[in-house]
Amino acid sequence: MILLYLRIMIPESAAPSTDVALAEIIEPGALMPADGGDPWPPLVALWLDSGFAAKTREAYGRGVAEWTRACAGWDVHPLAARRQHLDRWARELEAAGQASTTIARKLSSVASVYSYAVDEGVITASPAARVRRPKTGDRHQAPGMSLDEARRFLAAAAADGPRTEALMGLLLRNGLRVSEAIGLDVTDLDTERGHRIIRMVGKGAKAAVIVLAPTTGHALDVYLDGRADGPLFATSTGRRLDRPAVWRKVRQLGRRAGLPQTRLSPHSMRATAITLLLDAGASLRDAQDFARHADPRTTRGYDRARGNLDRHGTYALSAFLGE
Repeated sequence: MILLYLRIMIPESAAPSTDVALAEIIEPGALMPADGGDPWPPLVALWLDSGFAAKTREAYGRGVAEWTRACAGWDVHPLAARRQHLDRWARELEAAGQASTTIARKLSSVASVYSYAVDEGVITASPAARVRRPKTGDRHQAPGMSLDEARRFLAAAAADGPRTEALMGLLLRNGLRVSEAIGLDVTDLDTERGHRIIRMVGKGAKAAVIVLAPTTGHALDVYLDGRADGPLFATSTGRRLDRPAVWRKVRQLGRRAGLPQTRLSPHSMRATAITLLLDAGASLRDAQDFARHADPRTTRGYDRARGNLDRHGTYALSAFLGE
């Protein structure tokens, strides 16, 4: 299963060059594939199957697949790569406009697979050991929307149809991650004490109860039209909606809402949800629970009003003192 997944993530057309003799790269005595083939794909497959949660495995797999394609473009085998190659990759990702948090996550995934290779005695040292990762700061970098823009975006989603309205409602009103939303099944829908809810397992394998806004619940009812099983969000053929399709729809809706200048992504919906909740005056604790963040500092990164001198604690304390 993992090998099949890896072949999908790293197609043969992107396989790295093996002009350099693999015997010169790999440590003597290291296990080689029985057929004498490239050891990189099975190594990555074993690493992916070494205990990661499903969503972490998916994200790390994408990062390493992208790194493998970069190596193929340079005609460098991943096991022969050096620190300068990773530095170059990081610069290229930055030049492509990727956020520092995204770049840091991709470098972490590549560093992890190389650490695994060192532990297994395949190579003696990791080329990623001393690679400088970008500073991510304490503010979230995903482009979000203002209140007016969010309203226009949701109106565009409603005009597109009930499936789109329901999906974008979960992303923007509930702040779900795209992998969480498209991974839902109809049987995850439930009710509790009069609330329409979704029971799901989120990031970090943590169970979560998601409360549906009435608008989202109604859109789901119209879209499902009595369907009681299968993926919550399905294509016309019944297959589960995939991540690229959601990306395309978000960009399309952004243009329809008159936001062509905004580089929206599915995660922009989550960033907007958390930011607008804080703008609405929700406490940091409630926003953290809403976002399902383990660390409140992560939630604070979405607070656009941080540094607003009108909210400085000195004024509140002075008023409390009666001054």
